[in-house]
Parts: sequence; C-alpha cells; structure tokens
Amino acid sequence: MINEFKAFIAKGNVVDLAVGIIIGAAFTAIVNSLVADLINPIIGLITGGVDFSNHFIDLSGTDPVSLAAAREAGVPVFAYGAFITAVINFLIIAWVVFLLVKAVNRLKDQVIRKEKAEAAAAAPAGPTEVDLLKEIRDTLQRREA
Repeated sequence: MINEFKAFIAKGNVVDLAVGIIIGAAFTAIVNSLVADLINPIIGLITGGVDFSNHFIDLSGTDPVSLAAAREAGVPVFAYGAFITAVINFLIIAWVVFLLVKAVNRLKDQVIRKEKAEAAAAAPAGPTEVDLLKEIRDTLQRREA
C-alpha cells in the first residue's frame, strides 16, 4: 500500500497539481491586491465613489442604519449591494486573469515557435525533389544497361 501511494505521489500530474495550487494561492494575493488597490479606486473615481456593498433591503421593518449593523443584530436583510459588488469584483478578477493567461500563452507560443525553428535549422536537410528524380533516373538507366 505504501509503494502504491509513493507511485501515485510520484506521478507528474499530482506534483503538477500541487505546484499549481501553491502558485495559485500565492497568485490570488497578487490579483486581489491589483483589484482592491489599483482597479477598484479607478472604478470608484469613474462612478463617483458609489459603493454598492452597503445597499440592502430590510426584511424585518426595524430599519437598521447599515448592513453591518443589521447583520450584527441578526436582522434579515436582502443584501443586493454585496452581491453586486461580488459580481463586479469577479468580473474584474476574471478579466485580469484572462489577460495574464493570454500573455503567458503568447510567450509560451513564441518559445515553442523558436524551439521548432531551431530544431528545423539543426536538422539535416533531406534530398530535394530534383535529387530524388535524378536518383530514380540513374537507377532506371542502370537496370536497362
């Protein structure tokens, strides 16, 4: 059983997945900072500082002052503003990740093309069509003689 577990862990897919999760966790902090510290302030400037996160509908009729106060008091609320903010943040994060993946894929394609070009340049050139036709001609002439 231990040997099977070692073989399972040693497979490239498991190791690659573990590395991906670790890099993803570290990358999340960068993307969150990018959105919270750089992109959201620009959007706030464009929208006049509108913050949807505190918009809600009180379902109890007690009229709490803020969403935080309503949640602290346990008052039922329909927090549509927090949902709108989460959707906006998701769209921004998804767009940033899309742009980063697109850039990484472009770099990856350039490296692959460069490697293929180097491999093609290093590979010996095969006979041309003319060389093959001459060889066939010579072989036929030898057989006739």
